[in-house]
Amino acid sequence: MANEPSRPRLVGDPALPAVLVDSCVILDVVTGDPAWCEWSAQRIAEARDEGILVINPVVYAEISVGFDAIEGLDEMLGNDYDRHPLPWAAAFLAGKAFKRYRANGGRKRAPLPGFYIGAHAAVAGHRLLTRDATRYRTYFPRLDVIAPA
Repeated sequence: MANEPSRPRLVGDPALPAVLVDSCVILDVVTGDPAWCEWSAQRIAEARDEGILVINPVVYAEISVGFDAIEGLDEMLGNDYDRHPLPWAAAFLAGKAFKRYRANGGRKRAPLPGFYIGAHAAVAGHRLLTRDATRYRTYFPRLDVIAPA
């Protein structure tokens, strides 16, 4: 189908630890961000050496913005990332995190993509590689976050 990734992957060894990679980390490397590219590339390499790199449809959508064609995005991702669907339980948990966000004075009217990403990692038992540790640690306190110190 034209709207589906040309190479969907769900091939990782479930016995290996998985790290869900946040879009900001992938974009740091893709764009060559002068402040974060080196840190992000190193963390991705370390996570790949230890287990499986995972993305979900939310991450895929966020990084797709910089690509004109799905083939370019899929080529950039290569075979490095397993593509996992967003579990229903993660959507529920994202809603609960969003409710806490609103109760804490958050102004957005719809759940932010980060809530779906954090909830997916939490529900699936994945570690999360991100630069936005504060939000994830606030709303998903049991989540194992890999982030700058």
